[in-house]
Amino acid sequence: MAEIFVIKGKKELSGEVEIEGSKNAAGPIIAACLLSEEEIILDNIPLISDIINLISILKGIGVEIEWIGKKKIKVKAGKEINPEKIDFEKAAKSRVSVLLIGALLPRFKEFKIAKPGGDRIGLRPIVTHLEAFKKMGVQIEESNDFYYFKRETLFGREIILPEFSVTATENLMMAASLAKGKTIIKTAAQEPHVSDLAVFLNKIGAKIKGIGTHTLTIEGVDKLRGGEHKIIPDIIDAGTFIITGALASKKLLVKNVIPSQLGLFLEKIKEAGVVFEKREQEIEVYGNGDFKAVKIQALPYPGFPTDLLPLVVPLLTQAKGKSLIHDPLYENRLSYTQELRRMGADIEIVDPHRAFVFGPTPLMGSSIKSWDIRAGASLVIAALVAQGKTVIENIEQIDRGYEKMEERLQKLGADIKRVKV
Repeated sequence: MAEIFVIKGKKELSGEVEIEGSKNAAGPIIAACLLSEEEIILDNIPLISDIINLISILKGIGVEIEWIGKKKIKVKAGKEINPEKIDFEKAAKSRVSVLLIGALLPRFKEFKIAKPGGDRIGLRPIVTHLEAFKKMGVQIEESNDFYYFKRETLFGREIILPEFSVTATENLMMAASLAKGKTIIKTAAQEPHVSDLAVFLNKIGAKIKGIGTHTLTIEGVDKLRGGEHKIIPDIIDAGTFIITGALASKKLLVKNVIPSQLGLFLEKIKEAGVVFEKREQEIEVYGNGDFKAVKIQALPYPGFPTDLLPLVVPLLTQAKGKSLIHDPLYENRLSYTQELRRMGADIEIVDPHRAFVFGPTPLMGSSIKSWDIRAGASLVIAALVAQGKTVIENIEQIDRGYEKMEERLQKLGADIKRVKV
């Protein structure tokens, strides 16, 4: 049975919201538990469908995973794990399954992985991953539905990535931690969740240097041990509620956030007229309704995160003047703007990567669809400030990246309901 969100807009929100653990850190770190046969405890796990799905995949291949707290798990990937038992249907649902490659390569000389699924935001080939693994001594065959990996010895190598790929960097870090010799990854991604994976790997015995830079040096070790780690807060979840507070509240406190990880995002929304106060682990945002047009381009970290770009667009529809958004990464990322136009937004798509947003424009409730995680969150924000009732379909996409979004918004005073249809 499908579910929808029904939202009645123009309700003034207030209160405080706790930011969840990072989806993009939890995925690779949970996958990385496959690198050790010892017990690992992870805290601050986000209870979202992509992560629950990954945990289910790992359990299916024999990994012992026990919930020892509301958001805390104990993981042990002992000798009995078997990659032949990977549930291809589950693995194909989520992009995070691609991270199983780097986690399994050091332990198994051959295995198959389903081609990853995820957001409908355009082609997201893993050629960068595959070419890097070939340099490390891995043979790879491809079919319509899966990749087949085979290797003898996994060798450390100098690898220059042709793009700042987050998942390729994470996959290589995992594989290189147990490879023979030294691996140098140049043009490495340095997003906070990439650094969180590196910190976790070092805790369990890896030797990774250059964390937080675009060059990582990894000395392969013979084995990794157990340990404990707490997942960092989710910067995209934080950005979502900061924008929500700016548009739909007079004052909203966003807790459990690391402001320094939101550097350029905060600079850009400040330029757009958003008023906020940064504290040690929280940000208080004040809705003043006086917004200005800006130009925003998604760039690799520490640039403006691509996942936060859709969330700013509802704000820009309420800003005076012509804003420009540019996402050079994904050719279908702007599909959500068509849904915003149904609500009355004045948006002109220039090409698959750029759009003009004209404002301020009143938004009206409508029946719309979520095509990916961040598009869905963008539509929720727009519905909160729209006049009348909005119905959002395909909310399973939102559930992949946000934990009980409607309940968290209800506590702030939003009129939002999850309805089975």
